[in-house]
Amino acid sequence: MLLIRTPHPRAARTFFLAVNAISSSRPQCSRFSSQQKQTPRYRAVVIGAGPGGICAVGNLLEQKKSPILWVDHLFQGGRLNQYYREVPSNTKVKRFIDYAEGVQPFRDVVKEAEKPNAYTHLKGLDQEDTCHIAQAADLCIMLTKGLGLERGVAKQVGNVSKASWSEANNWTVEINPDQTSSGPISISSDLLILCNGAAPTTGPLPVKNIQEIGLDPALKPSLIAEILPADKDLTVGVIGASHSAILVLRNLYDLASTSHPKLRIKWFTRHPLRYAEEKDGWILRDNTGLKGAVATWAKENLEEDVLPSSDVSRFLEKVSTTKEKEQETYLAHLPSCTHVVQAIGFRHNELPVLEREGGKLELVYDHETGGFGDKEGKRVRGLYGAGIAWPERVTDPEGNVEMAVGLAKFMKYLKKIVPEWRA
Repeated sequence: MLLIRTPHPRAARTFFLAVNAISSSRPQCSRFSSQQKQTPRYRAVVIGAGPGGICAVGNLLEQKKSPILWVDHLFQGGRLNQYYREVPSNTKVKRFIDYAEGVQPFRDVVKEAEKPNAYTHLKGLDQEDTCHIAQAADLCIMLTKGLGLERGVAKQVGNVSKASWSEANNWTVEINPDQTSSGPISISSDLLILCNGAAPTTGPLPVKNIQEIGLDPALKPSLIAEILPADKDLTVGVIGASHSAILVLRNLYDLASTSHPKLRIKWFTRHPLRYAEEKDGWILRDNTGLKGAVATWAKENLEEDVLPSSDVSRFLEKVSTTKEKEQETYLAHLPSCTHVVQAIGFRHNELPVLEREGGKLELVYDHETGGFGDKEGKRVRGLYGAGIAWPERVTDPEGNVEMAVGLAKFMKYLKKIVPEWRA
């Protein structure tokens, strides 16, 4: 007989939905019976289980906004774990610890977890140094596993296809489960939290017959090595000068100087390299500048005064351009490339169909509150966003405006705004 401890009285009526789905190796999923006469009701539905979704669930629990239904395809740390484990982090280890200790539900998970674990591993590292994304991803997976039914969270494997707001019922949410043939299920919720994440974006190029490599595989050394044939003459164009772009350049250089001697690189950039700079109590270009090992590699190999004498120059040609002359530059140089990687930014992943009183919603995000308005500026009740797709907008002491992206930054933002979230 399986016993479930329910920490909050309002959560008790929902936990029977998940009893048959608990196992040690799979997410704890809600099973909805077709014979139920009442639509299950939650305080919040959270879409997405990457770092933003995990943080949203933790902060909702901190504010006693449970029971929560959490919806994701994998519950395995999002893109951080799926694509970026091999990427060196640009964040100091202590910032990941700040994330793990940010709210009491996280601290409870850490306290109760069997040791050693992802948290104790991070605690054992130099707190002022950086690490690999894999170590942060392992922390996210550990927290996800610990946020279960006993804390007021039911997990549903699948995706939210549609959500409708009505004054009578707040949000009615339709979910397509991944592992059942019984069709969509429907639940009600006071709050709907979009933590759907973001993916690399690309732009149109004026050259055809060139193979595009996605930014995600280009950031993964083991995968890009498989994609590019080692015995053929190849030229890969890399567009951008962001942290991601420099990582791609380094990955390609590592291949060219070892296993892929016929590989050459053309680097297209519109501006000089930009670095994060420590100031008196704050960081200039904290969210847009190069940091950590990537910054060190760029300074040692890519700056104008060092590139000609660097070993990197044997394989890499820098092509400077401007926004006005970008297309002209591509027309002149891309035809000599066999492949291209665009590292020009991210955009949020596809959203479910969102409606209010029967009409489709067009959303405008409020970077101050985490809420949304419609195209006329009217607040959309009970709808909020978090994570890389919906970050806080910050202004530094010199007036520069950036989007604050990072695990500790998500935590700081949500601790400020979640107490004000309401239907």
